[in-house]
Amino acid sequence: MDQLTSDDHAAASGRDVDHPPGLARRAVVDLGSNSVRLVIFEGDARNPVQIFNEKAVLRLARGLTKTGRLDDATMLQTETVLRRYAAIARAMGASPFEVLATSAVRDAENGAQFVALMASRLPDMRINILSGAEEAVLSAEGVLCGIPGADGVLADLGGGSLELVRLDAGRIGEAATLPVGVIRLADRAGGDLIRARAIVTTALEQTPFIAQAAGRDLYLSGGAFRALARIHIAQTGYPLNMVHHYTIGREEARDLAGVIGEAGRKLIERMPGVPRRRIEDLPYAALILRRLLRASGVNRVVFSANGLREGWFARMMPPAIRAEDPLLAAGRDLTRGIIRDVNLPPALITWTNPLFPTETGAQRRLRVAACWLSDIGTHEHPEYRAEQAFLRVLRQSGIGLDHHARAFLALTMALRYEAPADAAFLAPARSLLDMHAARRAETLGAALRLAYTLSAGTPQLLAGTTLTIAPGRLILGLTEANGVFAGDSVLRRLDRLANMLALEAETERQ
Repeated sequence: MDQLTSDDHAAASGRDVDHPPGLARRAVVDLGSNSVRLVIFEGDARNPVQIFNEKAVLRLARGLTKTGRLDDATMLQTETVLRRYAAIARAMGASPFEVLATSAVRDAENGAQFVALMASRLPDMRINILSGAEEAVLSAEGVLCGIPGADGVLADLGGGSLELVRLDAGRIGEAATLPVGVIRLADRAGGDLIRARAIVTTALEQTPFIAQAAGRDLYLSGGAFRALARIHIAQTGYPLNMVHHYTIGREEARDLAGVIGEAGRKLIERMPGVPRRRIEDLPYAALILRRLLRASGVNRVVFSANGLREGWFARMMPPAIRAEDPLLAAGRDLTRGIIRDVNLPPALITWTNPLFPTETGAQRRLRVAACWLSDIGTHEHPEYRAEQAFLRVLRQSGIGLDHHARAFLALTMALRYEAPADAAFLAPARSLLDMHAARRAETLGAALRLAYTLSAGTPQLLAGTTLTIAPGRLILGLTEANGVFAGDSVLRRLDRLANMLALEAETERQ
C-alpha cells in the first residue's frame, strides 16, 4: 500500500486535524505583459481561497521589441488600473498588497522608472520587479500548490516571456526564461508565423533540460494556453468545464495546436469556447505548444489554472499548512461550519476500513476525503440534498482535486444521499470514471448512507456498530443498549451494500 500523509494518519486515528481559517486577506497584482490582474485571497489554507479577482487587458508589452520602452499611454492606463486596485485592497482590508511586475517591466528601458513613479504615487502598494528566475520559480510553486506531484516540465506562457521549469515528482529543478511570450513573439516575427516558428525552435534548442521530460507530462500555465484548453473542452463536449487539471494526450494536444495554428482569424472567431481577447494570441500559443511537444517528447499535457499568484500565496503559508495533502484539506475545508460533528469523519474512516481491504494509497485518500465530505448536504432541502451535494463537490474550487477525484467524490456524495443510480445529473461524473472507480464510489456511498442511518451523524452511536466481512457474508455488529437497532431502513441499506459486494447481509448482537 502506498504511504499515507500525516494528515491521513491523524484523521484515521481520530485526532482533530481541522485548521480553523484565519481572517487575513492578502492582495497580489500580477502586472504582466498582456494583462494586469488583482487577486485577493482570504484565510490561511492549503488550497488558496480567492474572494476577488479582476483583470484589465492592457498589453503592456506591445511595441516593446521595437522601442525598448513602455508606451506612455499604456503606462497611464496602468496607473489608473493600479489606483483602482489599491482602493479595492484598502476597502477590503487586504494586507500585504504587493505588485509582481514581470517580463515587460523588467525588460523595458523605462521599467524601473515606471515602478519608482508608481511607488511614489501609491505608497500603500509594494512593487517587486521579478527576475526571470524568480518568475519561473514562483510559477512552479503555484502549479505545485495545485498539482503537488507534478513530474515533467512546466511551461508558463505570458505576453512577454515563456518560463520553463523542470519538475521532478514535485521538486523544482532547472529553470529558464525565453523572450517568446505571445505578444513579443508576434512583434519579433513581424506577424509571420513561419518566422515565429523559427524563433521558438531556436529558443527551445537553448534549453536542453526540456528533453528530460520525455515520457512524462507537460504542464501548461498562462492565459493563452488556458484559452487553448477552453477551446478543446468546448469542441469535445467534455463534461466538466474546468481548465485546472484538464488533461489530454500528446496526439490530442498536437492536433489541437495544428488546427488553431492553421486556422485564420475568422475561423478562430467561430470556434466554440474562444475568449474574444485571446484571438490574436492563439496562433502563437498553438505554435509554441507544437514546438514544446516536439522538443520535450512528453506523453500528456496537463493544464493548470495556477501560476505566479498562487505561488506568491503559498509562500505566505506556514510550513505545516504547505505540507498538508491538498485533497484532504479540500475535503475538510469545504465542510467547515457545516459538518455536525468533526469527530465523525475519523470514525467513518475506521468504520469503512473492512470494506476496502486491498485499496491503494490513492484510493484510500479518496475514501478519507469522502468521509470528511459526507455531511455536506445536512443543511440542504431534503428533496434536493443529493443533487446539491453532488454539484457542490463536483464544482468546488479546491485546487488540489483533479477531475477524477471530483467525479469520484461527487458520485459518492450523491449516493450517500440516495440519489437514484441512473439520475440524469450524475452523467458528468459517470463519464469521467471507469467502471471500477464508479463501483467503488457506489459502494462507499451506500456504506456512508448506512452509517448515517445507524448513527444519526454522531460518533457515539456509530461506536456501537461494526462492519465485518466473513466468507460470503457482510456482518453488521450492533452493541446492545447503545441506541441502535436493525430496523427496516437499516436492513434495507445493509442489503443494498451487501449486494454491491456480492455478499449476504447479516446482523449480529454484540
